[in-house]
Amino acid sequence: MSLNELASRLNNIAPFHVMELAKKAAVLEKQGRHIIHMGIGEPDFTAPPAVVEAATRAMADGKMQYTSATGLPQLRQAISDHYRSVYGLDIAPERIVVTAGASAALLLACAALVEKGAQVLMPDPSYPCNRHFVAAFEGQAKLIASGPEHRFQLSAQMVREHWNEATRGVLLASPSNPTGTSILPEELRAIVAEVRARRGFTIVDEIYQGLSYEGTPFSALSLGEDVVVINSFSKYFNMTGWRLGWLVLPPALVPQIEKLAQNLFICASSIAQHAGVACFSPESIAIYEERKAEFKRRRDYIVPALESLGFKVPVVPDGAFYVYADCSALSDDADQLTIDMLNEAGVVLVPGLDFGPFTARRYIRLSYATSMENLQEAVARLRTFFASRKVA
Repeated sequence: MSLNELASRLNNIAPFHVMELAKKAAVLEKQGRHIIHMGIGEPDFTAPPAVVEAATRAMADGKMQYTSATGLPQLRQAISDHYRSVYGLDIAPERIVVTAGASAALLLACAALVEKGAQVLMPDPSYPCNRHFVAAFEGQAKLIASGPEHRFQLSAQMVREHWNEATRGVLLASPSNPTGTSILPEELRAIVAEVRARRGFTIVDEIYQGLSYEGTPFSALSLGEDVVVINSFSKYFNMTGWRLGWLVLPPALVPQIEKLAQNLFICASSIAQHAGVACFSPESIAIYEERKAEFKRRRDYIVPALESLGFKVPVVPDGAFYVYADCSALSDDADQLTIDMLNEAGVVLVPGLDFGPFTARRYIRLSYATSMENLQEAVARLRTFFASRKVA
């Protein structure tokens, strides 16, 4: 096939630089180098015993057939019960659609809501795949520059100022990748009100909501049934490779999403779904909460450690497992700095290039989803790395 015959939408999908750095790191590892990975956002914890046992039992019992496109009833009910126990929200299980990861959830939401030429507002910086989901359906992700004064998030004022006749909605993430910052509840309430007044849609990615370290647990679902929320078993529940997530939808949207899911995915992995039910057992939740406390401990170590190296952390992350650090006092090119840190110090960090042009050259993202020992070793290596640059 000639490249000229490929769909033009591919021109709107940029390479994912974090994966390119991971490839370079793999080459160095093959050469015998020890590399500390703080690039990819993947928990170093795996599924707890009860979850693994549930998957094993499902396979042994032959429970591997297709499920309904909306998911196992018992899993939808377990998710509903979780919203009640953690957030105090009554979310009918019929509004919950189980998906093949949060990526499938975003794909389905954009397939249902994004028309050709539709503009969707989101902050710069934001997770690159989110804007690519919009582009995949020939919409336009309009990135709005958002600095530390706005916690790297959209505000209601930004929505008012940037909404135009082509705008159809907003796509938010709270807590956010790459920044680990949440939208404050009162601000999110104001954003939803602005969008609602314009008869638009609000999609909120809450895949890191379980890893919120400050304040009372809050979900955008408390703001009304018209808010579409996406969540995942990958982050808080430590099931990245299991490819399991969910959508919470307005009741009227459920049949339409179900129709799309039937045609695009049939269903999420049945084995992963049976395992997912066990995530909500008391023993599993206790393990997840211990791990959450460990992530917070790592955050509380790495933020001051980065500042001691010369980075600035203008907003301390209140969730997820990322730090978005200003490296402008150390380099005027975050991309080149991350390459140098990999080659010379054996430490993988990610430049802001992936997350939007506004912060591309000034910021780097660090993932602290690795052991405390690795974090301490990385800081020691980077201290030596920056000291040698000063000498040179």
